Amino acid sequence: MSLRLYDTARREVVDFAPLKSGEVSIYVCGATVQAAPHVGHIRSGVNFDILRRWLMKSGYQVTFIRNVTDIDDKILHKAIHEEAPWWAVAMKYERAFSDAYRALNVLPPTYEPRATGHVTQMIELMAKLIDNGSAYAPGNGDVYLEVRKLKRYLTLSNQKLDDLQPAGDADDSFKRDPRDFALWKGAKAGEPSWPTPWGAGRPGWHLECSAMAQTYLGDEFDIHGGGLDLVFPHHENEIAQSEAAGQKFARHWMHNAWVTTSGEKMSKSLGNSLQVMEVLKRVRGIELRYYLGSAHYRSMLEFSFEALDESATSFRRIENFLTRATELIGSIPEAEIAREFREAMNDDLAVPEGLALISEWVRAGNSALSSGDSVETERFARYIRGALEILGCDPYDPTFATSNSKKLDSAIDGLIALLLEQREAARARRDFAGADAIRDRIAAMGITIEDTPAGPRWSVN
Repeated sequence: MSLRLYDTARREVVDFAPLKSGEVSIYVCGATVQAAPHVGHIRSGVNFDILRRWLMKSGYQVTFIRNVTDIDDKILHKAIHEEAPWWAVAMKYERAFSDAYRALNVLPPTYEPRATGHVTQMIELMAKLIDNGSAYAPGNGDVYLEVRKLKRYLTLSNQKLDDLQPAGDADDSFKRDPRDFALWKGAKAGEPSWPTPWGAGRPGWHLECSAMAQTYLGDEFDIHGGGLDLVFPHHENEIAQSEAAGQKFARHWMHNAWVTTSGEKMSKSLGNSLQVMEVLKRVRGIELRYYLGSAHYRSMLEFSFEALDESATSFRRIENFLTRATELIGSIPEAEIAREFREAMNDDLAVPEGLALISEWVRAGNSALSSGDSVETERFARYIRGALEILGCDPYDPTFATSNSKKLDSAIDGLIALLLEQREAARARRDFAGADAIRDRIAAMGITIEDTPAGPRWSVN
């Protein structure tokens, strides 16, 4: 089965065929860096990282672009609130996003361009649009795209132009139609600005991505991705200005669904966001990644700490099996992609089906362990590692193998060993009530002790 992916524009799952054989070009809208990332932001990073890993495993050379929006109304407002330069605010939160991506083992992009580094390309794009009559500069420093001249406007979101509200991104009195959107915003006192032939100002949000995508991927590329909330107006307007400039732009559109809390999209404006670094005080990065990647990318993920804890416990069971399998085999099992997992991933990245397979392999693998069948144990361990590698949750990945979680495991090993020594000492002096109390205390913590030839081993229930 060849790879099939849902295309937002066509509203169906279709066969994926790249422009160039063996190569895939991807542009994903990254962070607007006006605040620390919450788990909703990072879900998008995880989802598209899984796509990228699967394409690479399938033999493609992937060029992956994820931008940084480092100039925006929200950033300017945050700078006022924090009483700091706008660029310092942008840099601070860009670093926070980088830290979060790294903690969750999201591969760094091939290129990660900043909007402010591509103003020249934006001006060139606007000049082309003005020259061919698609855009206009009314003389106030703004530049607008004239949407009624566009033949294919709103095909991505399937809306009607006359049903739209005014764009609301600039003074409508200068627009030919209130639905025209700003490519460029004229300079205002106290705000950063760049010179252009039509007056000093700063870029509009949509212009930034079109210019950066074209710079790194050309006039046509394979996949454009981002969150579901970007379909309109952002991605719709990207298509409009790029096609008006004569570009073919993206062949395939992919959008991940939101993380919700109490049925609402997680967002800073709703006050229900959960910062990644705060959540990582509760679970490890590998556990949070496993949880965020567990739902299908087009399905909403209702966040709760109860669900997060359950997911983390499930993942630790997988880890425990791999640890025991490694001991029986005598070496770390090689990663292998099972046929069933390949079929699931080729079916629009059906991760939930992949997780169901992992659960089956863990159960079968534990049975093989119990019977001392090293051949079957290794087979299932290889399948599990292969799947976890694609999901970015391989416990043997150096990102996680050298993390603080290993130090934590070592510390727990020491504490449990101490408790077991105390239990044996109690039994030796025939204090059976005391020995039982220690055993019950360990069990109450959700830890199972197993005697093995290599000594006692603990695992989380």
